[in-house]
Amino acid sequence: MRIDMHAHYVPPSVLEILEKDSSYYGAHLEESTQGGQCVCYDYGLTLRPFFPRLLDLDERWSEMDRQGVDRQILSVWADLFGYGMPPEHGARWNRLLNDRLFETVQKHPGRLSMLASVPMQDADRAATELEYGVRQCGALGGVVAASVDGVNLGEAPLDNFWAAAVELGVPLFIHPTQPIPAPRTRNPVLNVGVQYVYDTTVTVASLLFGGVLDRFPGLNLILPHGGGFMPYQVGRFDRLYRNLEPAQAPAQPPSAYLRRFWYDTIVHLPAALRYLRDLVGSDRILLGTDYPFPVDDQDPLGNIQAAGFPAGEVDQITEGNAKALFKL
Repeated sequence: MRIDMHAHYVPPSVLEILEKDSSYYGAHLEESTQGGQCVCYDYGLTLRPFFPRLLDLDERWSEMDRQGVDRQILSVWADLFGYGMPPEHGARWNRLLNDRLFETVQKHPGRLSMLASVPMQDADRAATELEYGVRQCGALGGVVAASVDGVNLGEAPLDNFWAAAVELGVPLFIHPTQPIPAPRTRNPVLNVGVQYVYDTTVTVASLLFGGVLDRFPGLNLILPHGGGFMPYQVGRFDRLYRNLEPAQAPAQPPSAYLRRFWYDTIVHLPAALRYLRDLVGSDRILLGTDYPFPVDDQDPLGNIQAAGFPAGEVDQITEGNAKALFKL
């Protein structure tokens, strides 16, 4: 069973409910000048419009079959998390996202699983929603953005949430998001090609140097896009580590923590995937596609096989690791 752990979907019922009761959630829908509908949050953020494949299941089945993927572990679109909402609205909003995603997964248990989204603007509410997602919706873990309203994960007051993930025994998928691109990366190529992987890298460094991994040794974190730039620049972080006073530094050099993370395969280059395998081991790598976004991996199995891994490692990356991590 080939398992894609990095795929996105937004149930159309979320949009239908938002049209009927926008004030309850603190967000509403508008028609975009680019075509399609977009979510506008009361706190001032307007998202990019939805595109058809993000809301569609029929094409998803045919694409999964073409890719050789048997099961997708779904996350909602990360831009939707709404961390700028007041905590009460954020809790309602993420409950809606989880309930509607669960409704979808229930209808297709042989092909779909889910990760729960949580209101990270409030650690206690996030912990509560993660438990709800896992216990009531069968979520295999949680998905969080790489920052909370502009604050890196390692610098935000989230210890109660990290503790909840450890207690529940579920992994957390950290996904970059940049609904408002930085001025230098407003060009979509720079935003998606550079800013997103940079976003992951910054928050991983904040988790390391903020001591989160030392405080929570049982925390399992999944990094998209091959871990951002971290695996390829970790020596630089080790060098910085040697300059720090003990009170400022993690317990070990950053490179010692690389195997504390899990990494998806979305690097789009066999040589880069081989390097990642050599650095962290094939037992820390998970098949991912980023479907249905424009930079998704359209031939995930082919790209893994092109890296020249033995058949046993291919099976490990495409199936065994996900089964072990998500307890499937």
